[in-house]
Amino acid sequence: MYGLLSETTGLLAFCRTVETGSFTAASRSIGTSPSSASKAVSRLEAVLGAKLFRRTTRTLTLTQEGEALFERMRPILDLIEQAGDVVQFNQNTSGHLRVSLPGEFGRQLLGPIFEKFMVVHPGISLQLDMTDRHADVVRDGYDAAYRVGFAEQNSLISRTLAQLDMAVVASPSFEATRGKPVTAEMLRELPFARYSIGGRTYPVQLADGTEFIPKGRLDLDTAAAIHQAARSGIGLAYVIKLIVQEDLARGTLFEVIPSASLKRMPFQVLHALGRMPTHRLQVFTEFVAETVRALQEGDLKFDPLQPLPA
Repeated sequence: MYGLLSETTGLLAFCRTVETGSFTAASRSIGTSPSSASKAVSRLEAVLGAKLFRRTTRTLTLTQEGEALFERMRPILDLIEQAGDVVQFNQNTSGHLRVSLPGEFGRQLLGPIFEKFMVVHPGISLQLDMTDRHADVVRDGYDAAYRVGFAEQNSLISRTLAQLDMAVVASPSFEATRGKPVTAEMLRELPFARYSIGGRTYPVQLADGTEFIPKGRLDLDTAAAIHQAARSGIGLAYVIKLIVQEDLARGTLFEVIPSASLKRMPFQVLHALGRMPTHRLQVFTEFVAETVRALQEGDLKFDPLQPLPA
């Protein structure tokens, strides 16, 4: 047993490799190199006298012994992580967080994060990856991912932080809608700058529960690009209303139909199944939730030092 206790590096590398699917991804998660992670697992196998992985040039799968070890070790590592949080709970929260934020919507959160959260929590360091693509939380080594829309990964736990108002907007120069009343049903025939990722075009969702794939000759994979396309008059844009709030106030964009005609979109945080979020992640998530609430209400004067609403 003493021999196994001396291989904590190998045990951590082993568990992270199982969770992420590769030594490369595991090494990012634990802050080492792929070769170091692989060697640590090899040393662990030598101590145990058993192979934990079946290795080929393309795949890495658990052996029966590896499955048995992971089943025992995963809860232990969770308890170790939680133990650190117990110590930190009544102290200054500290540690590193790597999270994924949606690109254009996440940009709305950066000011409050930089100017308030990082000031109040000087012990927390952040890596913020801004992307509209759905990162693999476990494989890419994230503590959490914040997403607009519904989670599609069964291996993740999700929590809805807010319901976001959506909008269909256009430039005043867009002749197909300028000066003409438009109903939700008429949207089906109008051209959009469409949101499309990985060959999938995302539908417009209406408040009555129906949805449709918009027409259009321009497909884009970021909300920032769709926002710019709408301002250029290329087509309609189906976006989170907060993203275009300033344009609506200036008149550079206008709402084609009332936001109430559209289904609200959930803003969620996702983390790995079976892993309790650390205290620093809970603190960051509550800050993000409160910031989104303040943005939607047009009030960013909240005090991040005050207790957040239950």
